[in-house]
Amino acid sequence: MTQSRLDLAFPDGHPGGRVLFIGATAADDLSPLDPDQLTIVQGNFPDHHGLTARGFDVQTDATGRFDAAIVRLPRAKAAARARLALAAAHLAPGAALWVDGQKTDGVDSLLKELRGHAEVRDVISKAHGKIFQVTLPDAGLPADWTATERLVEPGFVTLPGVFSADGIDPGSKMLADNLPPKMPTRVVDLGAGWGWLSAQALARPGIAELHLVEADHAALTSARQNVTDPRARFHWADARDFNLREPVNGVIMNPPFHEGRQADPRLGADFIATAARILTGAGRLWMVANRHLPYESVLAQHFGQVHEIAGDTRFKVIEATAAGKGTATVRTKGKRR
Repeated sequence: MTQSRLDLAFPDGHPGGRVLFIGATAADDLSPLDPDQLTIVQGNFPDHHGLTARGFDVQTDATGRFDAAIVRLPRAKAAARARLALAAAHLAPGAALWVDGQKTDGVDSLLKELRGHAEVRDVISKAHGKIFQVTLPDAGLPADWTATERLVEPGFVTLPGVFSADGIDPGSKMLADNLPPKMPTRVVDLGAGWGWLSAQALARPGIAELHLVEADHAALTSARQNVTDPRARFHWADARDFNLREPVNGVIMNPPFHEGRQADPRLGADFIATAARILTGAGRLWMVANRHLPYESVLAQHFGQVHEIAGDTRFKVIEATAAGKGTATVRTKGKRR
């Protein structure tokens, strides 16, 4: 069996004492670690659910003190720094901090940066990534590494690492600009992020309740602050298998299309399938997608009518109805496809 970086870092098994692992995923081989002495912090709902099903203690935030910590680096540097600061804040004096990451997620850059703040040793390279140990200085890591809210628009805050953390996503802006003047009564925002699109929908007349569905716990935490309208309902859930007791008559969404760094249109296809499943036959879907993504055929499988209602060279906004009918004729800016 091919050794993982965890195997190489812990050849004798669990390092001893209580271990905090920030960012472990449901697919990880965690066999070198003792589940009874391990606490995992994971805010992504599918990974959180998968790890819990495997019997691990999984939380959305860290509490208490630990004898060692492992941090898996995310892609965003601000989020990586925040994970390191979180781990450091919960380590006992003299505890070991291990950092694990892929080259494509910036592990080399962060290793260089950490060497300016702490002692780094035991660097192990494996499988296009590195794992290494950090001895924290008495002064700790830089104070500005701690995750803090960022005001990106009046009334809207974000946290490091969430989608479009620096401002309004242009695709969401195009979708909001092309929503109807009056919205349906019961609406779901699939992949609601930090809530900006939901807030734009709620500003239009018609909505009695709007369900924000988001798998990223940090993004949903921001959404709860950003969308204070009493008609809003918040769901930490995987949009791909989300359900409500009663069907709705409106869905809005700007679905993700990346798994890590790899483009994966299947994610958007799964969102489309969910929208068709939770909508009434007369309900409507409004979605935005990157121009190059081949969603029209998927939409035609699930809806009886599909129209591109707006777009440019980067994005397309699509309206679909007659959920469950399938075999739609797709109209792209007035042309049949």
